[in-house]
Order: sequence, then structure tokens, then C-alpha cells
Amino acid sequence: MLARLFHHSHARAPRTGIAWLAIVIGLSSTMPALAIDARRPTVDMIPIRAEAHPPPGARGLCATYDWACATSGQFLPIGESVMQTVRAVNSKANRIIRPVSDINQYRIAERWSLPTARGGDCEDYALYKKRELIRAGIPAEQLLIAAVLDRKRQSHAVLILRTGTQDLVLDNMTSRILPWHKTGYTFLRLQDPRQPARWVSVMAGGMLPNS
Repeated sequence: MLARLFHHSHARAPRTGIAWLAIVIGLSSTMPALAIDARRPTVDMIPIRAEAHPPPGARGLCATYDWACATSGQFLPIGESVMQTVRAVNSKANRIIRPVSDINQYRIAERWSLPTARGGDCEDYALYKKRELIRAGIPAEQLLIAAVLDRKRQSHAVLILRTGTQDLVLDNMTSRILPWHKTGYTFLRLQDPRQPARWVSVMAGGMLPNS
């Protein structure tokens, strides 16, 4: 069932977000806590709880796209000139990529891939944006895919830009780039900032407390 965690809202059947939340809580609670990055310096940074299992669609992600799980050991300050590039990439992706579900495109429940000529679903948008922003010079570990429940409590995926002082959300549902805690989304899981091939639980925002 977890293979359906990330379908695009245009093609998803309604489901109870709280039920999915309970499943993810159960999964993440079985994983060991992380000693580092377990505390959150400010509300502007997404809290990291413990190591978690990757979403089913992400299990082969690193083998398919090594850049999606890469680390550079570098950090880029995110000033206004960089943000102009980020906004341009986010808007372009949302404009040119047509929303289409994996079921309609591949006849399978979940497949994480770059968008095709037909389009893609939410994680495909996120992958496209991550690739383009890495090409623009932003270190890969500052660009992390997150699993969330949207405002309708339906599963969704977004790209997080870590500026060092706040975590910003690039979302295919809107071209507005917002701090994570102002989206109204419930954040479930995130690529590990230290090792993006791994995933960590978040469990904050939306229907959950931010602390």
C-alpha cells in the first residue's frame, strides 16, 4: 500500500491522511534515533527525528540517478541572485511539465523518474527541479525530496531547499516558494541532509506540532 504514498493530487483517489500517518509513524518508530541533527535550531528548519525507511518508489533512486543522492561536502549561501534562479526553475517546471500519474503513464502504482514528454507526478517534478538546480550550482545536499500530506491530507512530494537558516518548499502545486512550516503540509519523511541516499522521519507541521 505504501507504494501509493506519492501520487500527484490531480490523479489521486481521496484517502484518509491520518491512516497513512499512522503507518509512517509505525515505520519510523522502529528505526534508531540519529544522534546528530536531532535538535532543531529554529522553527524555520525541518526537525529530524530518526532514521526511516525510504518510500517504496525511492528505493532504486540512487542507482537510477546518482545525482539525486549525491553529496559534495560544500555549502552555497542562498542570496537573492541564487533565489532568482530557484524561482525561475520552479516556475518553469510547473509550467512545462504536465501532471500525469504513474498508473496512467507506466501502468504501475509508483515509479520515481524524471518527467517524460507526457509529463510526470509530484516526485517527478521534484526530481526535475533538483537536477536543474544542481546543474545551476547548488550543492545536492541542500536539495532534498520530502514526503508530506498536503492540506487535503493526501500524499504528496516536494523539493526542499536548505538555505542554512530556513527550509524552503518548491511545490508543483504552486509557484510560490514558502518556508516549510507555512505550507500547511504535514511533513513525514525527508532525504537525510548528511547522506541523501538515506531517509529520516520528520513528523511535524500541518496536523502535527513543529517541535
